[in-house]
Amino acid sequence: MQGLDEIIRQHPFFADLEPACCEMIAGCGRNVRFEAGQYLFHEGDPADRFFLLRHGRVAFEITVPGRGPLRFLTLDPGQIAGVSWLVPPYRWNYDARALELTRAVALDAKCLRGKCEEDHHLGYELMKRFVPELVRRLHATRLQMLDVYGKPAA
Repeated sequence: MQGLDEIIRQHPFFADLEPACCEMIAGCGRNVRFEAGQYLFHEGDPADRFFLLRHGRVAFEITVPGRGPLRFLTLDPGQIAGVSWLVPPYRWNYDARALELTRAVALDAKCLRGKCEEDHHLGYELMKRFVPELVRRLHATRLQMLDVYGKPAA
């Protein structure tokens, strides 16, 4: 049976992360499971964790008045769900819902922020991984907005 540090070390998001950092991160983690349709988190709730997806798919959704939930991103295994734990006031800005049976590692945000404060090397290694992910997601959102609000094709 694999230990959590080994699972973290093998997750694509933490590729090439030093084993000592993986061990520190593993101390904040636990395995979780979500059934299809179950929510990982809801908009406005405390962003007290983030998830390393191992199996299944997760949809990010926002509620559009008069239309209901609108999916704006779908995540697959090997990706992460949740970046709001990094920035005060640590609240989710959208909903995350499992589209099928989903297994993940949930990492406790308070625990991890504390370890990053104690070990700035760990904090820097995490930021080197999270900032590019934030940029990718902003770029994807920009492209979606261009698709929705751009001029129609001739």
